[in-house]
Amino acid sequence: MDNRLLEFLRKRKENDSLRALKTSGELIDFSSNDYLGLSRNTDLLGRVEQEYSTQKDKYLGTGGSRLLAGNCLMHEELEVFLSLFHKGEASLLFNSGYVANMGLFSTIPQKGDTVIYDEFIHTCIKDGVRLSNAKHFSFKHNDLESLKKKVALCTGKVYVAVESIYSMDGDEAPLVDLVRLSLELGFDLIVDEAHSTGTYGGGAGLCVALGIEDKVFARVYTFGKGIGTHGACVVGSQNLKAFLINFSRPFIYTTSQPLHGLIATLESYKYILSNPDIIEDLYTRIQFFKSVLSMPAQSNSAIQPVFVKGNKSVKEVAAQLNSEGIDVRPVLSPTVAVGTERLRVCIHCHNSIEEIELLAQKLNTCI
Repeated sequence: MDNRLLEFLRKRKENDSLRALKTSGELIDFSSNDYLGLSRNTDLLGRVEQEYSTQKDKYLGTGGSRLLAGNCLMHEELEVFLSLFHKGEASLLFNSGYVANMGLFSTIPQKGDTVIYDEFIHTCIKDGVRLSNAKHFSFKHNDLESLKKKVALCTGKVYVAVESIYSMDGDEAPLVDLVRLSLELGFDLIVDEAHSTGTYGGGAGLCVALGIEDKVFARVYTFGKGIGTHGACVVGSQNLKAFLINFSRPFIYTTSQPLHGLIATLESYKYILSNPDIIEDLYTRIQFFKSVLSMPAQSNSAIQPVFVKGNKSVKEVAAQLNSEGIDVRPVLSPTVAVGTERLRVCIHCHNSIEEIELLAQKLNTCI
């Protein structure tokens, strides 16, 4: 291997930040983004298999991008469903949330435009913006005064990007105030709803819960978390959809999702519609976790960060919990800022009250 690559790996190991793949085995899941437990829901799995069995053509793949051989009626049916469910004019499917944000942010901003994003925004948005010809910079997390100062320095069309629920801290963006500012200052707001999809607004996300969906230029919904499947969509106007179909390289040049995955996503959404109590069950468990945890809870969402300063220390606490049958993962710097290392605890519908109490007891003891 190139010595330069080995040196990068050596430095990661030296800083206790070297990543490695691992499986969860039989550990109690407090780490996945499967908040509603739909990826493991046997009733839902039965619905998916039943619907798939009725399909005439059961190909394992699609044979190309959607502009070639890879488009089918199920793609279009799902997009119509998603636009109605998320209360938008149109939706466009992508193969993952990462690809959706790459496709959106690398395409929409033009040369001379400016993209401003929250400093805690997901890296896929930063990566997408870097591929565009637009200028870009960040503003302080959830700080509207910082945002206003940055907007005053902008040229061209201005886009502001935030997450409705932030993936590391689980806190909400001030979306109502951001909409007000967008109307006042003239920027277009883009909201990544990855961690509110399925769990807010009856499953439709935080923008819909707040009734501001028609004031947002584009929303991105990811299926690999609360929906329990795979893929994503961008929701916005018909013109936005047409523009992405014509100019978004991650959409144009990617083999489309196969039929089984499309059916799984559609049936998962329908399951939420027919079982609305599942969301209430999740928040009952979140509140219980907060009530039995001795340290102050950090958020109202399924994502509950527990801060343990230092890569070495947080890895040791995670290893101790793993050894006691609890799957909690450490989040290390440089993924988060030095000094803000944490256990990223995720609460799910499939966690029993007894399991949640056990986790809280262990955390109260070892931190």
